[in-house]
Amino acid sequence: MKTLTSTLIAATLLASPTFAETLNVVGSWSNLPLYKNFETPFWTDKLPELSKGEFDAQLTSFDQMGIQGADVFRMLGDGVFDIGATVGDYTVGDAPELEGLDVPLLATDAADAQKMVEAARPMVADIMHQRFDAELLGIAPYPPQVVFCKGEVNSLADLKGKKVRGSGRMTTKFLEALGAEGINIAFSEVPGSLERGVIDCAVTGAGSGYSAGWAEVSDHLLTLPLGGWDPVVIAMNKDKFDDLSAEQQTTLKSAVAEGLEAPAWAAAQGGLENDIACLTGKGECTSGEAQHMILVEPSDADKAEALKILTDVVLPDWVSRAGSEWVTRWNDSVGATFGVKIDG
Repeated sequence: MKTLTSTLIAATLLASPTFAETLNVVGSWSNLPLYKNFETPFWTDKLPELSKGEFDAQLTSFDQMGIQGADVFRMLGDGVFDIGATVGDYTVGDAPELEGLDVPLLATDAADAQKMVEAARPMVADIMHQRFDAELLGIAPYPPQVVFCKGEVNSLADLKGKKVRGSGRMTTKFLEALGAEGINIAFSEVPGSLERGVIDCAVTGAGSGYSAGWAEVSDHLLTLPLGGWDPVVIAMNKDKFDDLSAEQQTTLKSAVAEGLEAPAWAAAQGGLENDIACLTGKGECTSGEAQHMILVEPSDADKAEALKILTDVVLPDWVSRAGSEWVTRWNDSVGATFGVKIDG
């Protein structure tokens, strides 16, 4: 009888379903396309499918949690949640070397932006380990960071003397070298600041600005990518990751690459064209009602001046914050990919 009972118990256990590992995930800005169109469907629908039931997730965003983007990786390292995503540039106060992931002006299209990210990926993985006790899972793009202005702007030189909200440390340094005043204002505070004249211009992704209503309080759009692409870094608490089996670790990273990174990058270039159409009314806007901003495309002189400031002022300034080890690694990876070398 005991043998029969033991056999029945064993059979029942073998027949019982395997319960998914539920991950507590904090995503990026909830009102922007990356979260709406890529993060949300991945964590809520695609992850269970791609992991064959191994994982599911409970998702919120850092703004819905009421925390700052700069705090996401600190809290992740402390184990407040399992996985966190935020713009790399938001965290450079804790990790200045992470600025090397998103150097402005090097990538003018999505293909080059992806090349920059892939070149920097091993460096970013090590930064996440050392600075935040976190495991890198993926890097997804925001659109290139362009310039929204209230008032006439016809060239890069017209930004001189203006108060401009930058999207990161390098962007702010660039603006200051140009003769503008770099202002540090949270993304959510920009529309009101533009409307009240606290700032004249602000840098963000074209789609982000459209979604957040910036076109309603600005009228000129300068499409030179002064703020890079603001890549969003997706990482997992290192202790939590290390507790997974090797098979689970591979499954999770593969799912993020296939289900979140790949579609976000695939949509990046077409998304930029659509975003500009939505902001200016030039072309077909598939995201909603088109606005009527004046499109200001950079001249060859603008591009040459911007690259000169980048190599003469912005990158040398970064050397003093990042340190020689990380500058060497950047030269050997991102720099080598784009033919740029920083002395330091």
